[in-house]
This record gives sequence, structure tokens and C-alpha cells, in this order.
Amino acid sequence: MAEIGRFVLLPVLFLFGLSAYLPFVPFIAALRGLALVMQVLIGYGRTLVGVLYRRTPEFRTLPPYRPQDEEVKAYRNYFFGPASRDLRQLLTLEGRSYAAAVGDSFRAVTSGQFVAPAQHRAFTIPYGLTLYLGLCAGAALALPLLGLLFALHALVLALLTGGARLLAGTLRAVDRAVLWMKRLRTGMLCPHCFERVPYPAYDCPSPTCRRRHADIRPGTYGIFRRRCECGQRMPTLLMLMGRNSRLQAYCVHPHCGKPMNTDAGHMPEVVIPLIGGQAAGKTQLMAAMLLSLEQAAANGGPAITLADEESDANYQVLREVLRMRGHTRATQKSLPRAHSFVLGGGRSQRLVHLFDTAGERFVDREDTDALRYARAARTFVFVLDPMAVKAFWTTMDPPPGPLLDRTLGSTVDPEEVFARSVQAVAAMGAPLQRSRLAVAISKTDLLAEHGLVPAGLEDSDGVRTWLREALGLHSLVQGMELNFREVHFFRTAAVADEEAGVDDSVAGFVEWCLRE
Repeated sequence: MAEIGRFVLLPVLFLFGLSAYLPFVPFIAALRGLALVMQVLIGYGRTLVGVLYRRTPEFRTLPPYRPQDEEVKAYRNYFFGPASRDLRQLLTLEGRSYAAAVGDSFRAVTSGQFVAPAQHRAFTIPYGLTLYLGLCAGAALALPLLGLLFALHALVLALLTGGARLLAGTLRAVDRAVLWMKRLRTGMLCPHCFERVPYPAYDCPSPTCRRRHADIRPGTYGIFRRRCECGQRMPTLLMLMGRNSRLQAYCVHPHCGKPMNTDAGHMPEVVIPLIGGQAAGKTQLMAAMLLSLEQAAANGGPAITLADEESDANYQVLREVLRMRGHTRATQKSLPRAHSFVLGGGRSQRLVHLFDTAGERFVDREDTDALRYARAARTFVFVLDPMAVKAFWTTMDPPPGPLLDRTLGSTVDPEEVFARSVQAVAAMGAPLQRSRLAVAISKTDLLAEHGLVPAGLEDSDGVRTWLREALGLHSLVQGMELNFREVHFFRTAAVADEEAGVDDSVAGFVEWCLRE
């Protein structure tokens, strides 16, 4: 009987139980497979949060983009490198997580159902095989789901990256269009080296940092804001810099690197070079121009603000000398720095650069070649000292009274200065045929004190006639009118009274020079 029960009844009962269990195999396998799929997907979610949000060491497989490793010491925008790095890390970590989840599940079934089962193997082996079947189905099903999630992640990342790059490019184009509207097509003028700067460099605004950023425009290191290595944020566009939050601009040319005007790029620029021989009166005329604009602003005209501390300091000295009717010291032969000021308000603001160059530079060809700022000018001022013309001393009849001191005049022939200057400026590529020339007859106040100013010098034609007929400067006047689109002649007196009121002759001259 024992053998019958052992070899007949038990197998029959086992087969009967197995046949009763078989209908439940698909359901059990499906549940186990679904559990594995959910485990893998939850693991993906945890990995995604860890890579994108927590960023703890266990979720890091690739070195991060660090500002200290970058050419520009700033944090990269997420869609310019870090986003693709996170996707690669997610692929690596999720691959490891998937392999670990599937492997651990198979090992758990093997241990619990085959190696060390808690029940008789007759019961655990069929169940273990069912679980194996479910795990195989779940592992196979999880792969395309993971692939779909990765593909969706990559698609969203590609769209956002493309959108970020398109936005950065659009903002750059808008910024460039704004510069074109401000007539800054070739960039801003550096007041030190006179080269055009396509886009200035800026220092970090943090007082404890001062790292210099060569190109802050939207791109790799930020779209609307850039974050410096120190953590300080700074705007990436000139149009995002308010009047009180403008950054200090610097020239980007390797041989210069000096500070530019803070207003550079925020408004149109006007360059006006003052050309003339040594002691022709250029510096005093420039001071009188600034004083005239200041006087006009006080009377309701366009506001004027000196653009930098150096221009302001120089102007205060010149203003006092002019008021005292003293003589300015000779301009140094070193390359001049622009005297810059902001004229007007609102949309009519302009950044004006006046260049006062030592007269010696207009005699030596090697020196005139260095005056590169003239390429950006469309209005030139030629300061002509009548006392530098020989005919002035030979043809003028001196009136009774003290004689005019010849040492107060320039010793350089105006025709020589003009010829060399025009030749040098034309060689630099300045479009003289599209430029204007204001001819300022200087020191007429001194001539008036000695009765040497003839009648009829109130308008341009009168001054032109006097130069041609009285001083014999036919060739000079003809050369001016041949080389420039428009020439206007002015009688000027660079003097001021005790209350800093400038001579009336300067106001019309300044208005013509700054005319659009």
C-alpha cells in the first residue's frame, strides 16, 4: 500500500494540483512581470530625480562643467552642455539600475524557490518557474518602455536645446539690430586705441570678484543672465542694462584692454576730430564748445553730461582756464584720449567724442598715421590760426596802438597741416567725400582787441572770402571744398566771461558740428 500511495496516488494528486495551478500561471507571471516593470520605472524616476535635482555623488558618472575649467570663468547655460551630460549620465545609471533590478529579482527567485525553499520543492519549483516566466516577460517589456522614456527625454531635450539656441541667436540678432539702429554697425569706438570694438568686455559687477568676461552676449554661458564663477549674475545684453546698472566696458583688442565709456553701445556715437597746427587754439576751442553746450543746457537746451571721470576732470581745468582768459598748456604729443560727453536725453541721446591732438602730429606722416579715430568721423573741425599765415603779417595794416605779439600765433603753415592731415585720413579709409568740414578761424578775440578783424566775417561766405582774398589761401579753400562734401567757415572766439558765459560765435559753430 505504501508503494501505491507513494508512486501512484501522490503523482496523481501532484498532477491534479498542477493541472489546477496551470490556469493561474499566466496571471501570476503577468503580475510578477508587471511588478518588475513598475520596479524598473520607479527606479528610472528615482534616477531621473537624482541626476536632475539632487545631484549627489552617487548620481554622478561624468565630471561636471566647472567655471574654473572653462575659458570663460562662468557657469554654462543648462542647454549648452550640462543637459546632454545629464542625459548620458541617466543612460549609464539607468542601465546599471535595470541590470541590478532584473538580476536581483532572478537571484531572489532562485534562492527562495530552488536553492533554499521554505516549502517542498514540489510546490516551489512550479511557482519559481512561473516567476521566471514573469521576470523574463517583465524584463523584455521594460526595455522598450525605457527606450521610449529615453527617446522622449532626448526629444524634449533636443527641442528645448534648439529653442534655447534659437532664442540666444534671436536675442543676438535683436541686439545687433539695435546697434545698427544706433549707427554702430562696426562696433563702438575705444577712446584709447581708436579701434572699433564689436562688443566690449565687461568686469563682473561683484566688488569682490572683477573677473573679466570677453563676450557676455546670449550663448553658452547664459541667455538673459550670465552667472560668474563667484555666483554674481550679470545681464547678457546691452538693452538689459538700465541707466543705473550699466557695467564698466573694456576694449577687447589685445594691445589695449583699457576701460571704455560706460555709455558705449547704449546710444549713437559722434566722433569730431579737431585738426590744426601747434598752438592754433584747438584745446581752447574744444573747451569753449563744451562750455557753450553747458550754457545751452542751462537755458533749456539738450542736457550734457561728461561721460567719464577723466573727461570731467580735464574739462573742469579747461573751463577755469577759459574763464580766466588764460592759456592752456600745449597738448601732449602722445596719442590723445577722447573728451567724451553724453548729449541730449531719452532716445535723442548721443555719445560725443572730441579728439584734441597735438599739432606736431599733423606735420610728421608717421604721427598722423596713428590717428585712427578719424576713420569713424563724419564731421571734422579744422582750426585755422590767421597768425600762422604769412600774408596776415605782410598784407594787414596794423592799426594804431600796441602791436600784436607774433609769439601768440601758431608757427605751422595751415596749408601744410591740412594737406598732410587729409592725406593721412584718406589713407585710413575715412569717406571724406561724404563728410563735413567746419573751418574755425581761431583767436578772433585777440585780433579784435587790436582792431585786426575786418567787417563781413559774420557768415560763412564772408569768412571764406576773407581767407581767399585777404590771406591768399585760394588753394587751401579749394582743397577743402574738393575733399569734403560740405564746408562751412566760422569766426570763433574761444573766451568766456567771469560768469562762464562763452562768446556768441561758438554757439552756432557747435550747433553746426553736432547737426545730424
